[in-house]
Amino acid sequence: MCKNRKGFTLLEILVVVFILGILAAIVAPKIMGRTDEAKVTDAKVQIKDFETALKLYKLDNGSYPTTEQGLQALIEPPTAGDPPKHYRAGGYLEQKKVPVDPWSNPYVYISPGTHGDFDLSSLGADGKPGGEGYDADINNWDMQ
Repeated sequence: MCKNRKGFTLLEILVVVFILGILAAIVAPKIMGRTDEAKVTDAKVQIKDFETALKLYKLDNGSYPTTEQGLQALIEPPTAGDPPKHYRAGGYLEQKKVPVDPWSNPYVYISPGTHGDFDLSSLGADGKPGGEGYDADINNWDMQ
């Protein structure tokens, strides 16, 4: 028999598994409770990214895409309405698709908007206009 065998005993492995289980039971609920907060923050970041892309579109083409052209105009030249004058090769978003909000709902884009040149919103967790808490709309005109 080899006396220099190295390894873990069953008891040592069980102790480690028990400790990991306790840590998971303590940490997981704290992390899981912040998921909705992270989604709200992500929606705000995406709206800011859209705003930047829309401003670049306007600089190149003289106006924002219409409501009919929608956010799709940021990834491919719109065919509806007036064609853009100087559409940027490759579009205005890094991704080659218009992202949905963190709750998998499309963003609402209206141009011209009632609160500015354009209105851009996520309808929140419930996907319906209005709401409170995590169901509340996230609007570009409410963000600073």
